[in-house]
Amino acid sequence: MDFTFSEEQQAALEAAQAVFAPVAPDSVPSPALTSGAVAADLDRTLWTKAADADLLSLLITPEHGGAGLDAIALCLVLRESAKVLARIPLLEHSAAAATVDTYGGDELRQEILPRAADGRLTLTVATAGRTGHDPAELAVTAHRETTTPTTPTTTTTTTTGWILDGVQTAVPWAWGADHILVPAHTGDGTAVLAILPGPATEEPRLPGLTLTEQISTTGERLAELRLDGVHLDDRHLIENPAAWSSLHDLLATGTCALALGLGTGVLKMTSDYASKREQFGHPIATFQAVAVQAADRYIDLRAMEATLWQAAWRISSGAGGALPAGADIAVAKTWASDGVRRIVQTAQHLHGGFGADTDYPLHRYHAWAKHLELSLGPAAAHEETLGDLLAAHPLG
Repeated sequence: MDFTFSEEQQAALEAAQAVFAPVAPDSVPSPALTSGAVAADLDRTLWTKAADADLLSLLITPEHGGAGLDAIALCLVLRESAKVLARIPLLEHSAAAATVDTYGGDELRQEILPRAADGRLTLTVATAGRTGHDPAELAVTAHRETTTPTTPTTTTTTTTGWILDGVQTAVPWAWGADHILVPAHTGDGTAVLAILPGPATEEPRLPGLTLTEQISTTGERLAELRLDGVHLDDRHLIENPAAWSSLHDLLATGTCALALGLGTGVLKMTSDYASKREQFGHPIATFQAVAVQAADRYIDLRAMEATLWQAAWRISSGAGGALPAGADIAVAKTWASDGVRRIVQTAQHLHGGFGADTDYPLHRYHAWAKHLELSLGPAAAHEETLGDLLAAHPLG
């Protein structure tokens, strides 16, 4: 087996390091210093730099201006972005573009992908459902809009589009998005994907579509998206039921990559601090209690890394296994959620009061870690998923 990354994946990693290395985490707006949103929009300067480095088009096919790479390359880039708390929707944008590329119609791909590839369009995805605890695709209904006969001799009805009703909460980066991908379900329970215009687009707001501001743990602006009889044409709805499951798998795996990057950054910060902070004339890193806690968190980090690459490889390669790829994703997200929480908690403990200083970046990492821990479900939810898969696919 070959565990090395390909030349193309390494090139994406090096491009990401060049873009994100100059970002100073202590310059990221702090949620502790404001009662409202930390900023009105994403970091557009960083977004432009990412676009110029071709980081927004990794999963888009060359036909539409992309690199045609896979989830592994994306996760390498996401890991670097999270080390510095990059305030851009790199995961949501990339996953949405890949889904449109794979499952969208020709007209939709031509409309969205070239401009998504170079950063002129920003994409995001609604994933939290109505409450944050229920499946996102069950929070919105989609049914065919039909026209009624206009003359007594006409007996057939014709379909003219779709009608959407429901609520999606905590939509990330919605206020700066040109398009929001929203999962929904039809009358027969099939999951579909609606592509709705966001606040940043030049297109007019659809009647019945409203956004209400919510604030994340990170201090970023989220949106409650409410749909009340919203009409959508066929071109902007993807009916293939595999589209949402594929998109959800990629988002969950990418969230694990973000948790890994954040944990890596925090553990390095803690190591540097413990090596310099002295008590009783010695660096605290030489104390057994400190070293043991740091070692435990290093083990968490390595487990997060191993399970992430297993999940990313499964969805990139389509390789089979004793269990569906969803099992590997569930294992990775369980480790990511629990691991990133333990890493930031230990970091706060070893930093002492210094870790809570708003002039020091650690409290920002703590807030972002809590958001990532709960995004697309906490560890317990993914343990239940794994249990269901084990029950449905008994191991011989």
